[in-house]
Amino acid sequence: MHLIFLAAKTLEAMDIDGGGTSAAASTSSPIPVPPRSSWQKALHHFKQQSLPACQPVLTPAWIISTFLVLGIAFVPVGFVSLHASNSVVEIVDRYDIECVPDAYKSNKVAFIRDDSISKNCTRFLKVDKHMTAPIYIYYQLDNYYQNHRRYVKSRSDKQLLNGLQYNDTSSCKPEESNGGLPIVPCGLIAWSLFNDSYLFTREEVPLKINRKDIAWNSDRHHKFGKQVYPFNFQNGTLIGGGKLDPSIPLSDQEDLIVWMRTAALPSFRKLYGRIEEDLHPNDLIRVNLTNNYNTYSFGGTKKLVLSTSSWLGGKNDFLGLAYIFVGSSSIFISLVFLLFHLKERHHGDTPFISWNRKSTAV
Repeated sequence: MHLIFLAAKTLEAMDIDGGGTSAAASTSSPIPVPPRSSWQKALHHFKQQSLPACQPVLTPAWIISTFLVLGIAFVPVGFVSLHASNSVVEIVDRYDIECVPDAYKSNKVAFIRDDSISKNCTRFLKVDKHMTAPIYIYYQLDNYYQNHRRYVKSRSDKQLLNGLQYNDTSSCKPEESNGGLPIVPCGLIAWSLFNDSYLFTREEVPLKINRKDIAWNSDRHHKFGKQVYPFNFQNGTLIGGGKLDPSIPLSDQEDLIVWMRTAALPSFRKLYGRIEEDLHPNDLIRVNLTNNYNTYSFGGTKKLVLSTSSWLGGKNDFLGLAYIFVGSSSIFISLVFLLFHLKERHHGDTPFISWNRKSTAV
């Protein structure tokens, strides 16, 4: 009985305390909430996902119309792009095989490595269509992986900008120094500089080649120093490619700047120069070239390319064909959806969807 009495007293005390607390809470004034700014309100709605939103209903009519409009817009753009690409006139001549003497056809590597053998070669290019100036001269290399990881990393951008003032050229291995002296520019990319040359004549009259402004201005002004000169370059026992004039700063050696911008694909073209006069149909262009660059060791090929340009750039059918393919596919899909829509039962009426139906009092 004594335990029951104590338990009753304890419960009574708890009720009194709770009641007092509740009474105190009910009589206390509410804590004022500071007003929110418009930014805080917008942020609150964003966090609570209560912002006004559009919830479109993708009906068959909307889907069919969307695909049809895309197709109608893309197909004409594709044909215009393809027409611009086809308006570009190109002359492509592969010369790496024809410019090897018959005695060395079976051993081209020995020919290209023997400095005592003349590398001069003459090629003839016939112009089939009118080519409007400027006519761009490219050299094209195939099966040449400039995107190889060790090749791409073998350079020093800080040295190209600062020259001998920058001493850390460890990234240029294995072409960072020679004879205990640093190499400027260092690295495999500069060491393998393309060194074939071309001269053009038409009816015994030389065609002037403009070799200025063939590199990007951003590269010339921001990546290659105006007071940085070649030093100890191609002085080793193993010569990789072309040599550089030590009296000309790197910012003016545009052949090097063009070559240092590595290509992403194994087949690529790089700008050599421009012909600033028109070429007419049936013109015969004589090309005197020097076949110096070694692509025979790795099974590569070399081509000479003369090309005009259009408002869309050079010759490239991919963009136009891609637009035509996407547009045609969209039109085809819209027709398929239309047939399914006509054959299937009618879809539900959207006003009767739960979030569109007005609530009615029961």
